[in-house]
Amino acid sequence: MKITDIRKLSTQDLTAEATKLRDEIAELRRHIYMGDNQNVRSVRNKRKDLARMLTVLSEQLVKEAK
Repeated sequence: MKITDIRKLSTQDLTAEATKLRDEIAELRRHIYMGDNQNVRSVRNKRKDLARMLTVLSEQLVKEAK
């Protein structure tokens, strides 16, 4: 997901998306350990998306607190 798309989301949407991404990452890791999935790069991409979302979320929370 691109940063411009992430910035358009509200704080509630970002929180929901972050939770969903955490679940997806956990599921991908399970599949990798079990040998079902060989695409390790997908976990890396999901983790980067999660980091982007959490960064934008913290920026929005700081703006709302002021």
